[in-house]
Amino acid sequence: MSIFKKSNNKTSSRLQIDIKGVRDGILILPGNQYRAVLELSSINFELKSEAEQDALIETYQSFLNSLSTPLQIIVRVREMDMDKYLDDFKKKRDSEKEKVYKDEITNYTEFVSKLITKNKILSRRFYVVVPLTSRDKNFDIIKEQLSLTIDIVAKGLSRLGMQADILSSLEVLDLFYSFYSPELAKQQPLKDQTLKLLTESYI
Repeated sequence: MSIFKKSNNKTSSRLQIDIKGVRDGILILPGNQYRAVLELSSINFELKSEAEQDALIETYQSFLNSLSTPLQIIVRVREMDMDKYLDDFKKKRDSEKEKVYKDEITNYTEFVSKLITKNKILSRRFYVVVPLTSRDKNFDIIKEQLSLTIDIVAKGLSRLGMQADILSSLEVLDLFYSFYSPELAKQQPLKDQTLKLLTESYI
């Protein structure tokens, strides 16, 4: 079951996502289903030599064959918020005392401004969703079971040169928030103090 598949039905995001709760970074789904989301670093396959590419493919095949559970792989492509990026540089320019550095920052921001008028600047993030089905009512045991699978997945990915970081509860909710309301997420990003309210609204 893909937890990120959007429905065409005009209903609330909460009903489309079908999440019962989020606790310690773990998504609690109906039917005794649980999910953890890992964010991955990337590697540039094209820049590798042919021998290195072959070795990566073989390692990846071995990794997939060693898994005892299915995984969901997500590639998230988003347009970057360059306005905030440029605003940060303008603030640095205003606080800079040396004229030569002020000019450098001005030239750079003007270059980037011209660049983004003709091109979209995109970011790519990579995620792996690790599933668990458990009828156990003890959440600590569920968390431990899921952690064992996460550890196996993370070690397998590390052999490919990729680092896997487990998303926190806020980061998981922010991922859904940006997926279902991308424009609103740019204008009103989630804050730590909203985590409790958002978590309770999903349960």
